[in-house]
Amino acid sequence: MSSHNSFEDLECWKEARNLRLFVKNSIISNIPNEEKYSLISQIRRSSRSVGNNIAEGYGRYNFQENIQFCRIARGSLFETLDHAIIALDEGYITQEMFDDLKDIHSKALLILNG
Repeated sequence: MSSHNSFEDLECWKEARNLRLFVKNSIISNIPNEEKYSLISQIRRSSRSVGNNIAEGYGRYNFQENIQFCRIARGSLFETLDHAIIALDEGYITQEMFDDLKDIHSKALLILNG
């Protein structure tokens, strides 16, 4: 019997949640409002997609489908990192904020790949 009663018990989902909350609380607030319908929307959607896909894969109860959704989650994880690089390059966030996001990204990636 699985020790996971819900996708909320999965370490990869917990770290995806940390990433989403960091993006919401630390990154988006620093991006100017004129980016509301482009960069803000994109980084918000990609950071949400990581956990969404982990949860959906868990709910499929099929190993191969779960793997596919984890691959999609990994893609969204890298998409979020790319949006953060854009925010850094545009001067919207500091190097320290980017490094913090990259640390969360790396931890989430290790767990997701594991």
